[in-house]
Amino acid sequence: MRNDQPVAATAADQLLLVVDLAGTLLFAIEGAMAAVDANLDLVGILTLAFCTAIGGGIIRDVLLGALPPASLRDWRYPTIIISAAVLVFFLHSFVRAIPGFELQVLDAAGLAVFAMSGTLKALLHRMNPLVAVLLGAITAVGGGTIRDVLLNQVPTVLRLEVYASAALVGSAFMVAAKRIHVPSKWAATLGGIICFSLRVLGLWQHWNLPRALGQ
Repeated sequence: MRNDQPVAATAADQLLLVVDLAGTLLFAIEGAMAAVDANLDLVGILTLAFCTAIGGGIIRDVLLGALPPASLRDWRYPTIIISAAVLVFFLHSFVRAIPGFELQVLDAAGLAVFAMSGTLKALLHRMNPLVAVLLGAITAVGGGTIRDVLLNQVPTVLRLEVYASAALVGSAFMVAAKRIHVPSKWAATLGGIICFSLRVLGLWQHWNLPRALGQ
């Protein structure tokens, strides 16, 4: 059993890295596009790309005590973000030509990917189930919240249909699957599919969470 543990940990770490890098690319493009829409210059585009892509992950790592944060230690994170920002800077007209719903679907994919990576990292640090779920959601929505604050907007997570709630539900399913000894890869896949499906269904059906009475 002891000989299997390092192998399992290594496999989980590799899965976490792949998932985290995929989410970084998706959210970097989204942050860069938000900067273009706000008519910011190249520095502004790079800044929003970085904040959106790794803001949530940095908050997660600081809360976990995993310092310095992974995105600041691994050259692949800034390389992906800078590449995405420069790509958007020169080709934003092509990116904007993508229909709005398709872009929202990509955002849902990024949401699911980051929620699962945050949950998985919390579990690898032996956090309790509730904290793991919360850190998954923070990873998924933290960067977008920072982006919106920099753009002087009410954060999307506080006003959009089913968004943070989708991340919370997906993370909860992943934690539940891990508790019954489902392998990390399949637990993350299950949670990611649920998070993604809830977000897309929310967009399609215009679902909204309850608001204060009279509003």
